[in-house]
Amino acid sequence: MSKILFVVTGVDHWTLADGSRHATGFWAEEAVAPYEAFKAAGHEVVVATPGGVVPTVDRASLAAEANGGRENADRIAAALESFTELRAPVSLADVRLEDYDAVFYPGGHGPMEDLAVDADSGRLLVRALESGIPLGVVCHGPAALLAAVREDGRNAFEGYEVAAFTNAEEIQGGLADRAKWLLQDRLTDAGVRVRAGEPWAPNVVVDRTLVTGQNPASSAPLAEELLKMLG
Repeated sequence: MSKILFVVTGVDHWTLADGSRHATGFWAEEAVAPYEAFKAAGHEVVVATPGGVVPTVDRASLAAEANGGRENADRIAAALESFTELRAPVSLADVRLEDYDAVFYPGGHGPMEDLAVDADSGRLLVRALESGIPLGVVCHGPAALLAAVREDGRNAFEGYEVAAFTNAEEIQGGLADRAKWLLQDRLTDAGVRVRAGEPWAPNVVVDRTLVTGQNPASSAPLAEELLKMLG
């Protein structure tokens, strides 16, 4: 049995360019699908957030239209209730990476607010990369990669190929023109190579020990790739 660390956003909003707050948090499917896959394979899951706060689910991620219908939305909501580890997170600052066999970051717009600038998360990502343990990041979760800066000022993921929530998807989602910055652009500026797939379709990119997914539909196939790495 392996021990997998889920690093989850600790905020309930994303500050837009005009200073207003867009209600958000983590995206339900992006947490639930990997959690179910990892638990079914017999692995242990521990949740960490900045400050150890209980994470907030983005209510929009529980809507029928976000889940292909009411039946699947209800299933995801029920699965979220069973994800008891979300209600007792550890503080990200207290995490000992050597205690874990893999690290996973779900998305939602929350990481754009906190994990993109969180020094504890950034240091954890650098160490995870250097240690060679499997690292999975999905949708807006790759915003956390922006904080993974080495002492020389260069991003630790420079030159890596990733999938992440695209400009096209942000535009279609209706928030691109209100955002302070777009994830695809900021990753590209940091030297990370974003491989964009079709909007909303599954797209998983594996580069060395890093597994990334573009959007909610990529969560389950990303989990499968991480499980392969864990053997």
